[in-house]
Amino acid sequence: MAGEQPAYRRVADRLRELILSGELAEGARLPSLREIASRYGVATSIATRALDVLRTDGLVVSRPGAGTYVRRFTRIVRKSPGRLAHDRWGAGAAIQDHDTGPRARTVDVVVGDVPAPGFVADALGVEPAAAVLSRSRRFVVEERAVQLATSYLPVELTRGTRIEHTDAGEGGIYARLAEQGVGPTRFTERVIGRSPLPEEAAALGLTADGARVLEITRFAYAGDRCVEVNRMVLDSDAYELSYSFPA
Repeated sequence: MAGEQPAYRRVADRLRELILSGELAEGARLPSLREIASRYGVATSIATRALDVLRTDGLVVSRPGAGTYVRRFTRIVRKSPGRLAHDRWGAGAAIQDHDTGPRARTVDVVVGDVPAPGFVADALGVEPAAAVLSRSRRFVVEERAVQLATSYLPVELTRGTRIEHTDAGEGGIYARLAEQGVGPTRFTERVIGRSPLPEEAAALGLTADGARVLEITRFAYAGDRCVEVNRMVLDSDAYELSYSFPA
């Protein structure tokens, strides 16, 4: 019938009603895929897609091996340029604290030298494939993976500093750069929307058809010199980007 909703949407709507009405309360475990499929007379693949919709809408979270639970997720408001203000990182505050405040957050950090990708080599003024320091992070907020980020910095600015450690100290890498007299004085960010790469989808837990991410590339400058390139991949359903600037 023309205009009829797909089956997975109908199932998602029924489950959403149970969550919004409180019948499935915060923290409650949803029925298994087989139970959902049996209850609504659909295939388990349809039940899977229905749960994908609820995850995208920020209503549930899946725990590997433990099931899917009601967890209302409020979008993270990423406000710029305030989050990058010198007054914040210069005083030892973490940039992510500006975004998530007291919300539960964990981050996995991997640090090491890598060959500079082309866009990084151009910005940092190094030879293509020259060694640069990479700081790769995966951010999880309230049990939901929301962001992947990789910073690239010239090795001459990182050798023997805490920037080479997984914990760069209070104020993060910008405070450590400032200690060397090359703290950022301005930033440029470029934002595009796209489909996630397979490895990005896996890391962010994006399984729904049509999932989208925001790719943000930030260039940090000390005067005219680019001292860091940060490529971020954000789950577009987890964030709201807010920009303020003078007329």
